[in-house]
Amino acid sequence: MTTNANSEQAAGNPEAGDGAAHEAHGFRRKMVGKVISAKMTKTVVVEVVTHSRDPLYGKYVRSRSRYKAHDEKGQYKAGDQVEIQEHRPISRDKRFAVVRLVKKFVEE
Repeated sequence: MTTNANSEQAAGNPEAGDGAAHEAHGFRRKMVGKVISAKMTKTVVVEVVTHSRDPLYGKYVRSRSRYKAHDEKGQYKAGDQVEIQEHRPISRDKRFAVVRLVKKFVEE
């Protein structure tokens, strides 16, 4: 009976090497968008544009959403294209964090 109890404890342990420790957060959305504002400290506003097809007419409709994302070092500027990922709530409005820079904005 004691060997059975020990095996159950080992099976529930995420440190046992079964790879469950890496999947602790579940699925987190990733989106690519453009930095609209970088005027706040450690925060950027990212606008994500999505295209979806209208169910009745079949026309592609563009919709945009703006998200506040955490930028720890303040390295992203307005115009940069970045990838954001869902994160635990950081503040009242911030639920995303900037993962990487996709394309740097170049003024002409």
